[in-house]
Amino acid sequence: IRFAGSIHDIGKIYVPSEILNRPGRISETEFSIIKTHPDVGYDILKDVDFGEPIAEIVLQHHERLDGSGYPNGIGGDAISRQARILMVADVVEAIASHRPYRPALGIDEAVKEITRNQGRLYDAKVVEACLRVLKQESIHDLLSHPGMTTA
Repeated sequence: IRFAGSIHDIGKIYVPSEILNRPGRISETEFSIIKTHPDVGYDILKDVDFGEPIAEIVLQHHERLDGSGYPNGIGGDAISRQARILMVADVVEAIASHRPYRPALGIDEAVKEITRNQGRLYDAKVVEACLRVLKQESIHDLLSHPGMTTA
């Protein structure tokens, strides 16, 4: 899971940097290009024997339990446990960190998002585990991880 987490966005190499780094809102067309990154990542990794299903985890990290995610709109048990873990970690990191289109929203906002959608978008057990880890970590520890900030 740690390795998959470190390369899960490898497919963004396909997305023009003008889209990824643009401040402000992006168009639907641009978002449709961004939404290809799990498929591209899968294509890059699918033939590599990692001994673990890394390519599948990368492919599924934007899926949601209710089937509202992408790229394939799968849900429930069709999403691997590893991808469910990465999905929650990715959401927390994305919300807590600075993005070109907005400042960091902080850990508190990330916790609100995963708690509000626990059991609907995100695996309830994964959210509970994430919340336990976040409570155990000090703010100093969270800030020492690359990309993590608080508002």
